[in-house]
Amino acid sequence: MGHRALRRDTVTELRIRVLAGVFVVAGILSWAGARLWNSFGTLPSVPVAAPIVLALIAVVLAATALSIRARLKAQRERRPEAKGVDPLMAARAVVFGHASALVAALVAGMYGGTGVFLLEYLDIPARRDQAIYAGASVVAAIGVIAAAVFLERVCKLPEDDENDGGPGAAPAA
Repeated sequence: MGHRALRRDTVTELRIRVLAGVFVVAGILSWAGARLWNSFGTLPSVPVAAPIVLALIAVVLAATALSIRARLKAQRERRPEAKGVDPLMAARAVVFGHASALVAALVAGMYGGTGVFLLEYLDIPARRDQAIYAGASVVAAIGVIAAAVFLERVCKLPEDDENDGGPGAAPAA
C-alpha cells in the first residue's frame, strides 16, 4: 500500500455544508431555548471548561495530523528511520476527527445561540462572563473543525486510478 494512509472509499469526506447546517439549526434552537428558559427566571450557565476542552481536542487533532503528515513525508522521501502509517490507525484518526467536527458544530451552534441571546444582557456582569465563555467556546469549536478538516486532508489519498485501469490496476477478471 506504500505511503497511503487511508482508502478513499472507506470514509466519506467531511461536508462543510452539513457542519454549517448543524451549527445553524443548533444555534437557532439554542437561542429560542435560552429565550424560553430565561422567561422562567434563570438560564443555565456556560461552563468555563467548555472552551478549554474544545481547545484541547483541537490540539490533539492538529498534533495527530502533523504527526501523520511528518511520517508520510519521511516515507515519501524514503528516509531509513521513517515509520510507516498504519492505514487502520489513519482511518481511526479520521473517524475521530469527523465525530469531533460534528460534535463541535453542534456545541458551537448551541453556545453561539446562547451567546447571541446573552448579547442583550452585557450590562449584567454575570451574563457578560457567560457571553464571553460562549464566544470562546464557539471559537474553540471552530478550531476543532479546522483541525479535523486538516487531519482529513493529511490522510486523504491521491485519486485512485485502480478503477479506471490506470497504472498499477489489477487486470479485470
